[in-house]
Amino acid sequence: MDDPPTSVLQLPDDCLHIIFQRLDSSLDRDSFGLACHRWLRIQNSSRRSLQLLVGPSMNIDSCHLHRLLDRFSQLQSLSLAGCTELLDSDLSALLDNGSKLQILHLDCCYGITDHGLSFVASGCPNLAIISLHRCNITDVGLETLSKSCLVLKDVNLSYCSLISDHGVGAISKNCRQLRAVDISHCRSVNGVGFKGCSQTLTYLEAASCDFEPEGMMAIFSGGGLEYLNISSINWWINGHGLSLISARFISKLRALNFRLYRTIGDDAILTISKGCPLLQEWSLALCHGIGIAGWESIGSNCFNLERLNVNGCRYLCDEGLRALRDGCKRLRYLYLGRCRRISSTAIEMFKCLRSDVEIGDEEAMCIAPDWAFRL
Repeated sequence: MDDPPTSVLQLPDDCLHIIFQRLDSSLDRDSFGLACHRWLRIQNSSRRSLQLLVGPSMNIDSCHLHRLLDRFSQLQSLSLAGCTELLDSDLSALLDNGSKLQILHLDCCYGITDHGLSFVASGCPNLAIISLHRCNITDVGLETLSKSCLVLKDVNLSYCSLISDHGVGAISKNCRQLRAVDISHCRSVNGVGFKGCSQTLTYLEAASCDFEPEGMMAIFSGGGLEYLNISSINWWINGHGLSLISARFISKLRALNFRLYRTIGDDAILTISKGCPLLQEWSLALCHGIGIAGWESIGSNCFNLERLNVNGCRYLCDEGLRALRDGCKRLRYLYLGRCRRISSTAIEMFKCLRSDVEIGDEEAMCIAPDWAFRL
């Protein structure tokens, strides 16, 4: 007796989920749900990431957000970046549907304050990555977040002008799995909030911050920093605080961005070049306080340095360039624009003796690790 005819429509949901996950083409995945309502439900429940592309004529409110989260019930990553009209009350949708979220982007959501962040804290206990770039939050919101989202790993607070070291300290104290923090352009943060931070903190963006010497020492207190950006730092103490930091706290550094750190001097450069044997990338662009002793210490001690940016360094001369040429054996990229004291002869000699090094004029350096702000 012949078997009755079968159809793919008779397959159980588990099999359809597996088929959907095996589809390589985005076109195939997007058209999967067009077969029938059941297949659309399979497609919706299989979605793990959602990024809203908001235009001038589109406004997201709590009703829209509730519908989206109900439809895509298994979301792990949600980006509402650019939803400038989003209000605190709209985030109440996360209370019922945010428990699986691990990544949340609220960049440039200007209407989000501490109240909205309280909905995030209550509804998203498994959050690992959050970006609050330019949100109007304060220390109160950060403290609430830190008490509920204990597994936070990456936190972007750049341009959050209302926060201070108190809020940063709450995140640092309560979230002991922190690995990356961005506090760039947070003028009220001077760094002391990082005192006693977890050793897991390996990446810190702190461009244009008003750091104090105590703050500089606090950010290294965990001993795990590998990537540090303190470009355009507003600090008046000539970099002496750096020279006082114990070598054991900076020994893991791999990439440093000191661009526009005009007051840093030879003592600090000597401390770093001797105490950071793993250093691979270093931007010293527009650092006008470095003299011959500083350049010689880099050449003598930075054995693993691969990228060096010295654009616009006022006191880098032929002698300093020779120290870099004869040392830094692993150097592969040197950014050397607008160095007025270096002669064309010295540059040609460098090219002749170090043909393995690519010399460029444009500043091109990214110190962010590949894993930052992603799972």
